[in-house]
Amino acid sequence: MSFDVVAQQPKLLYLLQGVAAFAAVVFLILLALHRGPVRRRAAALLLLAPALLLLTVGLLLPGLRTLALSFTENEGDAWAGFDNYVWMVTDPRARVALRNTLAWVVLVPLLATSVGLLYAAAVVRWRFRAFALSLVLMPMAISSVGAGVVWKFVYAYRPAEAGQIGLLNQLVVAFGGEPRQWLVDSPWNVLFLIVVMVWTQAGFAAVLLAGAITAVPGELTEAARLDGASPRQIFWRITMPSIRPTLLVVVLAQAIGTFKAFDIVKTMTGGQFDTGVIAHEMYDQAFRYGETGRGAALAVLLFVLVTPFVAHQVRTQRRTA
Repeated sequence: MSFDVVAQQPKLLYLLQGVAAFAAVVFLILLALHRGPVRRRAAALLLLAPALLLLTVGLLLPGLRTLALSFTENEGDAWAGFDNYVWMVTDPRARVALRNTLAWVVLVPLLATSVGLLYAAAVVRWRFRAFALSLVLMPMAISSVGAGVVWKFVYAYRPAEAGQIGLLNQLVVAFGGEPRQWLVDSPWNVLFLIVVMVWTQAGFAAVLLAGAITAVPGELTEAARLDGASPRQIFWRITMPSIRPTLLVVVLAQAIGTFKAFDIVKTMTGGQFDTGVIAHEMYDQAFRYGETGRGAALAVLLFVLVTPFVAHQVRTQRRTA
């Protein structure tokens, strides 16, 4: 499909106007700083002005608009009060999305961090540590859509009399079992989707935790070894307390990312078979069914759920620094 410049001209003009306005603001700020002495606080506010402008236009105003839409019906043409929020806790489909999101937020950080920690502890003293960590980090180079496509082939199902193309069913058949439709049976299909997220995120946890384990002072582990501590005791009583701040940051980062889970669900099941999550249900309500108010209400709920995790992570990083 060719790009029609004439048809896109209004959009291009809007983009150029925005870029020109932003450049003008930056130019005026630099001119004000250059012309004469400015107090330190005023200079800081002037330098922050472009970023504050972008945050206001790109984040604050859309957020307020979404909050207002959450109290309306359909396309925002009628006031609905708290009906959309009542719908979230009474509609069966919405409750399934809330339940699945809770499962994702609990299991993904727990499993991804545990796998990453075990892998990091196993390879951190190895001579080819960099190579081993690069292998486990490779899934992160794949987009969530790509990971979903790959694992959809892993879970692929064919009748028992047909040749299996899915790796998992091929293994089941090889050991005398019957092939299954892994992405259809609820609630186990949610766990199979979570496995994909863990596969992509375990490398992130392994790299950060390997660096934290490496930073543990050797004097502590050597002193514990001389006192007769076993490797297991050293790991739980010396290494784990030393890497606790990094461990907490990894868990929080995984939890925040899990709230945004959308691509894997969309690619592998399309939210069918009771696999929907809040982000996917928000998309369906707003763009597939035209229920803008419900989609906005789900977006507000997602923001409220993520905010404590973000605030705790910022506070933890400041305390660590």
